[in-house]
Amino acid sequence: MKWQGRRGSGNIEDRRTRRGGAAVGGIGGLGVLAVLVIGYFLGIDVTPLLQDVAAPQPGATVELTEADRRAGEFVSVTLADTEEIWAGIFDQQVDRPYQPPVLVLFKSATQSACGGANGATGPFYCPSNQKVYLDTDFFTTLSQRLGAGGDFAAAYVIAHEVAHSVQDQLGILGQVNQLRQRASAEQSNALSVRIELQADCFSGVWAAHAQNRFATLEPGDVAEAMNAARQIGDDTLQRNAGQRPMPHTFTHGTSEQRQRWFATGYNSGDMNTCNTFEARNL
Repeated sequence: MKWQGRRGSGNIEDRRTRRGGAAVGGIGGLGVLAVLVIGYFLGIDVTPLLQDVAAPQPGATVELTEADRRAGEFVSVTLADTEEIWAGIFDQQVDRPYQPPVLVLFKSATQSACGGANGATGPFYCPSNQKVYLDTDFFTTLSQRLGAGGDFAAAYVIAHEVAHSVQDQLGILGQVNQLRQRASAEQSNALSVRIELQADCFSGVWAAHAQNRFATLEPGDVAEAMNAARQIGDDTLQRNAGQRPMPHTFTHGTSEQRQRWFATGYNSGDMNTCNTFEARNL
């Protein structure tokens, strides 16, 4: 992905130099994050695995490394691309203005309007204040622990969370969340899968338009995104955790589903192909 030296976004809130999280003991920072991320995706209580994590130290300052700065620049450029692309898509396909979300960068932990943000939450979009929250250490976990390396794999993660903001602006997210509150656990999970697969499809739509507009994709980039979609499918994560896949617990979709819906959006470039809620077969 060609991103160096390109325009960054003004909608970045960088909290990485003021850590509100925990100092890490015996497990090690990357190990803790990996455990938390796996727990997040699988719905597993990972508390027993985190006994070596020290108490929180609010207010501690953090010095950014060169890798941190590079990751921040990458996120800023990618977010700027989503802003420009979605503004154009809304103008062409929605006929209303697009409101870009603010993206909060943090390290270890921070507070959001949706509660605490840390490695257990993973990257997420908070509809309460229309912000995306991201610890860029997640990219390291994505690459080294989950086997999904590459710039465009990381861009896919950002695009997926921005896609939830798109769903929010279209009124989809609010309607589905209301339905989930009245549904059984299994029905709520099924609705969550449809939300997440639509966000994957919207990510593909963004990628197609980004390539047409900026020509920033390089050979292998789409394959990186497809691999990331595969590695974070519910069935793959459960198998890698030594479990038998249990479809009724899925909240994001299988590897095959996530890949297929991303490809659907990428091949069409049309939001209308992303209606997972009317799809008979996900």
